[in-house]
Amino acid sequence: MTNRRRSIFRSADEDISRADTFPETEQTRSPSYRLAFSDRAFLRSDAMRPVRLQLELQKTEMILLDEGIESTVVFFGGARIPDPDHAETARTAYLQSLSAFYGEARQLARMVGEECLRRDGNELVVVSGGGPGVMEAANRGARDVGAPSIGLGIVLPHESAPNSYVTPELSFNFHYFAIRKMHFLMRARAITVFPGGYGTLDELFEALTLIQTKRMDPIPVILFGSEFWKKIINWDALLDAGTIGEGDLDLFRFVDSADEGWAVLHEAGVV
Repeated sequence: MTNRRRSIFRSADEDISRADTFPETEQTRSPSYRLAFSDRAFLRSDAMRPVRLQLELQKTEMILLDEGIESTVVFFGGARIPDPDHAETARTAYLQSLSAFYGEARQLARMVGEECLRRDGNELVVVSGGGPGVMEAANRGARDVGAPSIGLGIVLPHESAPNSYVTPELSFNFHYFAIRKMHFLMRARAITVFPGGYGTLDELFEALTLIQTKRMDPIPVILFGSEFWKKIINWDALLDAGTIGEGDLDLFRFVDSADEGWAVLHEAGVV
């Protein structure tokens, strides 16, 4: 993180160090006496949830600002999509067939990464959820060409650490899904969505809803795997039911390869 001008006031670290030297008495041992910002029990209390939400928003924002990150290309997709080299470990034959999209995500991330480097490494930075599967493929593709990439991780029971391809200085960890999703979209110039499960669907439909309701500016939303997306979601049924408008089906595009996805980004003026 970039060094900022030192405050003229005593720092929090200085006061924590000073407080640690106080004599141990009945009063200084009391939880009420602890400095609020060094009282972990207090900070983790239910009453402090609004502050923790703010901290998660602000910490990541400060680091991205300090690193000069101006815009991103988002990669959403399933953690269970296997690397083609290990596709035989997939739990179903269909999931094994989807391993091709690991390669497509990696290839598109290479292409985006090269463009990012042409723009001094601070525009169109690849961002994923930092986990395995499609997320790993995205960060790996950026690493292939020496480009930076962001990983917005979250504490989950089945994922223990970020994938090894995330740029360490741009690797983040979240407690709150809502704040994590804000960071996915705050700098996004385009959203690419690969086959996935509940998490991928959640991220896709939140983005589409924000665009549909004009809560965010329209950006390209590219769905990789037309057969997959048309199979799991009956888009026309939503239109026939009248629950979406005809123009809402124009908020996204189907593609099947990195080259097709790149063409959409080029057509939209993103690259």
